[in-house]
Amino acid sequence: MPSPPHALGPATTSIFDRDRAYRLHPKVALRPERFGALAYSYETRRLSLLKDLDLVSVVRSLADHPSADAALNIVPAAKRPAVERALARLVETGFVRERH
Repeated sequence: MPSPPHALGPATTSIFDRDRAYRLHPKVALRPERFGALAYSYETRRLSLLKDLDLVSVVRSLADHPSADAALNIVPAAKRPAVERALARLVETGFVRERH
């Protein structure tokens, strides 16, 4: 049986594009943890573990950058592909959404 669609709003159909501007979904809270952070959606009650401090920094700073690519510049080059994949997954699951 297929899983139900995510209820985080219209941005859940977005496909990650590093040239677009993003922000943390307004109904998602980040709680700092030793390993990174917990992302909790007050809308869907879903929880996501952000297991990398660089990913947490990128997610927190997305709204301050003109694109995801600009936000990813804070990540060391060797880690950037992994952080970018994790960010793409947060977009796909609706924790992060495109900024208009």
